[in-house]
Amino acid sequence: MAIEHWALAQYRTTDDALPRLGILRGETLHAPPSGWPLSTLALLEQWSAWTARLRDLDVGALSPIEGASLLAPITYPRKLICAGANYYAHAAEMNTARPDPTESPFFFLKPPTTTIVGPDARIEVDDLPAAGLDWEVELAVVIADRCKNLTAADAPAHIAGYTIANDLSARLLFPRENAVAAPFAFDWIKHKAFDGSCPLGPGIVPAWLVDDPHDLGIRLSVNGVTKQDSSTADMVIGVYDLIAAVSRTITLEPGDVILTGTPAGVGMPRHDFLHDGDVVAAGIHGLGRLENTIVGVW
Repeated sequence: MAIEHWALAQYRTTDDALPRLGILRGETLHAPPSGWPLSTLALLEQWSAWTARLRDLDVGALSPIEGASLLAPITYPRKLICAGANYYAHAAEMNTARPDPTESPFFFLKPPTTTIVGPDARIEVDDLPAAGLDWEVELAVVIADRCKNLTAADAPAHIAGYTIANDLSARLLFPRENAVAAPFAFDWIKHKAFDGSCPLGPGIVPAWLVDDPHDLGIRLSVNGVTKQDSSTADMVIGVYDLIAAVSRTITLEPGDVILTGTPAGVGMPRHDFLHDGDVVAAGIHGLGRLENTIVGVW
């Protein structure tokens, strides 16, 4: 699934291991114009100064880059914030109460520098069968600037763009035995924050190229077998309200990434977990395809 428009991406070559900013259109990576920032984060930290040039960008006039390997499109956001239980059908398959869109959303954090990996990355998981590794395709929002105490109406002006995430989850490591108290009965670190647990990419599509983030086809397959096939229209709390809710507690900064929840079709209800060598492909309409291979480490 190729990107329909274009996206900010990062890459490296055999001659230069440092992440470099590129422009991805379809499946072709292009070099940005001379004088542009070297990384996506550097560009985002000056987003307002670059917006006009980005809107006027003629990708057809850019030179293709040969022999490049795609990396995560941003290395690294200061914060990686995840919304939980934010699709109606997913809540139903997990046998939870029907979410109330008027209630405050639930969030948790992943450590960005160790969880984020890019397209085609091999994700190594210790004792894979014991982890119960599950998939969760998600629409990810990238913040454009420093902001706080937003309303939902304010939020669109503070979105730089959108990308695809896979919130990998170690389901069998979540419950914690012999907890000293009820709040400690679940281990969120082992469940959600292990190394490589947030594949991200392939690129960040600017917000003005996404007509409606609440009407995008969202899918995931394992070894070519479709597991999740839904629409962001099934979200409980929409993108703008999620951003506003986060901003009331946390000051958002350029490049911060917010995951917006996953639709139905995860493996947990059937104990259908990932195995060594499985290829997981996540796609969102207009944003491309994010593929990764799972590797069990013994």
